[in-house]
Amino acid sequence: MNNAFGKLIRDRRKDKGYSQRKLAALIKIDFTYLSKLENNRAEYAPKEDVIRNLARYLDLNPEELIFLAGRIPHQEEAFLSQYYKSMPMLFRRMRENPEFAREVFQAAQEIGSSR
Repeated sequence: MNNAFGKLIRDRRKDKGYSQRKLAALIKIDFTYLSKLENNRAEYAPKEDVIRNLARYLDLNPEELIFLAGRIPHQEEAFLSQYYKSMPMLFRRMRENPEFAREVFQAAQEIGSSR
């Protein structure tokens, strides 16, 4: 899980005026687990439904939050599994060539904003 995930959750929770106990009760998790998420001490990323509930109560984009948590949204898993042989090469190329990665992400943003 990315350190930014915990910080974003904590900062947004405070901005919204929720205590850890209140937010945890709303999303039906133990407040100690929420504390671990916020402080990047959780042993694993939360399940997608927990992330989506966090996004709902904190007014965050659920898909962005899922990726930030280190998960892949369920609806994307089938697509990625179709191209599983190409994924390692794509990620390696993006890692080795940051300019290529920027171009890919920029093109994705342009396509997304035109829809």
